[in-house]
Amino acid sequence: MTPDSAVQLKKLGYDCVIETGAGKAAGFSDDAYRASGVEVVETAAALFATVDVIAKVRPPEPAEVERLSSGKTLISFFYPAQNKDLLEQAKSTGANVIAMDMVPRISRAQKMDALSSMANIAGYRSVIEAGSNFGRFFTGQVTAAGKVPPAKVLVIGAGVAGLAAIGTATSLGAITYAFDVRPEVAEQIESMGAEFVYLDFAEAQDGAATGGYAAPSSPEFREKQLAKFRELAPEIDIVITTALIPGRDAPKLWLADMVAAMKPGSVVIDLAAERGGNCDLTVPDQKIVSDNGVTVVGYTDFPSRMAAQSSTLYSTNIRHMMTDLTPAKDGKLVHNMEDDVIRGATVTYQGEITFPPPPPKIKAIAAAKPKEKAKELTPEEKRANEIAAFKAQTKSQVGLLVVATLLLLFVGAYAPESFMGHFIVFVLACFIGFSVIWNVSHSLHTPLMAVTNAISGIVILGALLQVGSSNWLVVILASLSVLIATINIVGGFLVTRRMLAMFQKS
Repeated sequence: MTPDSAVQLKKLGYDCVIETGAGKAAGFSDDAYRASGVEVVETAAALFATVDVIAKVRPPEPAEVERLSSGKTLISFFYPAQNKDLLEQAKSTGANVIAMDMVPRISRAQKMDALSSMANIAGYRSVIEAGSNFGRFFTGQVTAAGKVPPAKVLVIGAGVAGLAAIGTATSLGAITYAFDVRPEVAEQIESMGAEFVYLDFAEAQDGAATGGYAAPSSPEFREKQLAKFRELAPEIDIVITTALIPGRDAPKLWLADMVAAMKPGSVVIDLAAERGGNCDLTVPDQKIVSDNGVTVVGYTDFPSRMAAQSSTLYSTNIRHMMTDLTPAKDGKLVHNMEDDVIRGATVTYQGEITFPPPPPKIKAIAAAKPKEKAKELTPEEKRANEIAAFKAQTKSQVGLLVVATLLLLFVGAYAPESFMGHFIVFVLACFIGFSVIWNVSHSLHTPLMAVTNAISGIVILGALLQVGSSNWLVVILASLSVLIATINIVGGFLVTRRMLAMFQKS
């Protein structure tokens, strides 16, 4: 809870309580909570006894689970697949437990996806941590003291943490490479300014799996993957590994021989250290230096190293979860097990274990559909298509000319000679104007403005020639033409000016 999220929770009809000092490390004082209408209690035991809904960050300790009772709800990270005994203990209390790590990765649940929120922070922090251990610039520089080459960064895994790391590294000026087994993320990586590392692999490999995570790779694909990493290792200065699926051990992707091939002073940041690490040399919660001078960082608390930001995002995730649990906004919690998000995140409900949840109805990331290659036409087929297109165009143009000629003959048979001269000029002007404007690409709005301004200029010239007419109706129509064409020209210049300003730096 933060003071801001407490205000939002009160709007849902809840009274908020917090343990004293809970927000201190994140920069939120007890007085700031009191100012937001939050009651501050002295101990965690007093808090558990007072409230109906308890929100935590880390999984509860067994002693904390003992404080739960029927009717209470616990919302926290829980990792039920790894904490079976804790799950059984929670079941025996009769309390409802919502695991924030089990929120399904579907579009509607993104606002509650605490794993993504924390992964985003971990990805950002990993680059900052790498920079503090690297000892050189990320960006290249040419100075009076010499030339500094840019750092080369390789990000393995382009999930939420990986994309955050890619964005941070590229913004700092590093040459960034990224790899992922899911082909659909290649465009995301390249759009962020990084280079996607492709493998020379004969069979199509689609690593997308249900739930928004990558699926395990085949042995053949893994060998190609490791061979590519060995090829890149001597050139890379910083490696950030993010390959991790909750509930599984981290795959080994950056092996000891790859670390040995890296330059002294290089850095490996392993975001999967909590589950064994993607690097052979990773030691959880420690930073070590290899024999050849490569720093391997295995911290498991990257989000906690940015406590203020983590607290802000996690409290927002909790608030959105409480919003879904309070549909009437009356301070009464409704645990709707028909709701896909609430059902997926609930691990115990009314004395029963509800883990694992049913599989998601839709894939979080749809598998990329293979693009059909355009059929290569032979020279004979191309020539035949061109002839057919020319004949069709000629036929339509000749037909249009015949119809226009018949109409002119019909009008000429009854209209006076003086009228026909003006009428033919009018028809030709309409035809030319239509052809000119219709052939301008829709994306070229500024040239289109230029064309319409030119046509409006012609209208003004024609109208000025008619203003001196002795017929009052002609004078009025000419004056209106000058007015409207002037408005069109001025408006065209103003629109063009504004469009050009969109592409200029202020």
